[in-house]
Amino acid sequence: MGRRVTINGRDGSFGAYVADAKMPGGPAVVVIQEIFGVNQVMREVSDSLAAEGYTAICPDLFWRIEPNIDITDHTDAEWEKAFSYFKAFNVDKGLEDIASTIAWVRTHGHAKVGAVGYCLGGLLAYLTATRTDADATVSYYGVGIDSYLGEADKATKPALLHVAEEDGFVSKDSQAKMKAGLTASTYQLYWYPGRDHAFARDGGKNYDVADARKANQRTLDWFRKTLV
Repeated sequence: MGRRVTINGRDGSFGAYVADAKMPGGPAVVVIQEIFGVNQVMREVSDSLAAEGYTAICPDLFWRIEPNIDITDHTDAEWEKAFSYFKAFNVDKGLEDIASTIAWVRTHGHAKVGAVGYCLGGLLAYLTATRTDADATVSYYGVGIDSYLGEADKATKPALLHVAEEDGFVSKDSQAKMKAGLTASTYQLYWYPGRDHAFARDGGKNYDVADARKANQRTLDWFRKTLV
């Protein structure tokens, strides 16, 4: 069971869910939300990272639109709400909040801080690699990354990307641009044939248990190698 904290950002304060690892002072991971807010899925991701020894912090990045959004992907009405939040979201401001979260984490005794994000959070995880001092990042099926390839060379720390080859929100052309644009040694890309968007979201319609386990194990291996 996690706890709620308040983080002071550039434009005001916002909430975050924290799942504490048993051993204090070890590495931490910022969990970057999907378009459904800091919901049960994101809390469970945070809890699972805590069980692996990482203090996990999931900030409320939609607070400027509406604080404490917590919905699912189970109904059409919730999807409509989620897309409205996505359209209203300011990526640059979201990155400021992620940077503030990383700074908050470091002030609480965590020298090494990684980040992992899903969907919208997958894009933000990539941008966390290019715009913040995070020590390592992981992106799951990030949407819109090809629009930001111009800043790919700004990433100096390891960045891992999980790409669903049949992603309904990321065209084959966009995937080709990512493959061509993320060739520096900083980046590691894994491709998942036959998988659609959100294949790692437990309980979602595109969930694939085998590839979700494979991606999650690769993520853990990545953090064990980079957050030391």
